[in-house]
Amino acid sequence: MSDSYSDRNVQREVSELETKSATAARLFDIRRIIGGLFVVYGVIVTIAGLAASDAELDKAQGVNINLWTGLGMLLLGLFFLAWLRLRPTAPPPPAPEDTGEGVGEGA
Repeated sequence: MSDSYSDRNVQREVSELETKSATAARLFDIRRIIGGLFVVYGVIVTIAGLAASDAELDKAQGVNINLWTGLGMLLLGLFFLAWLRLRPTAPPPPAPEDTGEGVGEGA
């Protein structure tokens, strides 16, 4: 009897750890990290582009490279975040219910 009890405890603990692991995987999805970083840096570079001086524009042959790069970064970051929202990671499959029948029998 103690073997089946410990087997059920191990199964329960394993299923709890799998659920926690899946939650952590969804929380730290790489799309969230990449999208967030691109949005933050895109905002910073866009602001730098909006505040560009004439001397900076002359260096880039009249092209406001910070503005265009910042807008591109913003769009890419928003794409990653929209992708995460529209196609989230699949939730873990539900653990089979342990009824206690057949555990340790017949072996």
